[in-house]
Amino acid sequence: MVVARQSRQISSAGVDDPRERILSAAGREFAERGYDSATIRDICLAAGVNVAAVNYYFGDKRRLYIESVKHAHEERVRQVPLSEWQPGTPPERKLHDFVANLLERMLGLGQPPWQVRLMMREVLQPTEACRELVEDYIRPHFAVLVSVLRELTAGRLGDPELRRIGMSIVGQCFLYRAAGQVVEMLVPQSEIDMLHSPAALADHVTSYGLAALGAAAPLTSFPAAGASQKDSPA
Repeated sequence: MVVARQSRQISSAGVDDPRERILSAAGREFAERGYDSATIRDICLAAGVNVAAVNYYFGDKRRLYIESVKHAHEERVRQVPLSEWQPGTPPERKLHDFVANLLERMLGLGQPPWQVRLMMREVLQPTEACRELVEDYIRPHFAVLVSVLRELTAGRLGDPELRRIGMSIVGQCFLYRAAGQVVEMLVPQSEIDMLHSPAALADHVTSYGLAALGAAAPLTSFPAAGASQKDSPA
């Protein structure tokens, strides 16, 4: 534990901005230990700042927690930005890009796992931080998905139904993060290796969504792992 804290302190000390160091250290502590068990003293030790700095920058532990959750999400967005589509991009391509982006953010592959753990903790056990996270980040992101679905359905469905469909798509992605270990118990390892990579999951969820919307033929066989949806039928 001492070695781990020392390494986190060295990592945090590499950032010039004390506020950023506090946020990063707090995110790790809250992700690993939860709100109640994490202490301001340990956070400040890891960040290499005086305990009074938390009061100066954030006021109290509650506000520090809220800001650390938002900071974790901002970091994920910077690491895995949403695609910027050129005019004329097919909506099928947009849906695939959105799903692939969402899976990469949720699964956190190749990125600091504490960021995803902290947000997952907040989603599964919401606090005041969750409301701010939804209003500032998740709602605008979800609106992009709904707009893509609206484009795919050419106005045939109203917003309430589009939102339900959007929730279904997000839910499929969320399953592989929230219940990943259960999925591994249910599915043979060979199948996981072939069909459960992020790229293959993005292909599947996109194909499933397009088929449900009538924007592609019903699923009759699994696409090859990693196959692109670029040429999916409208």
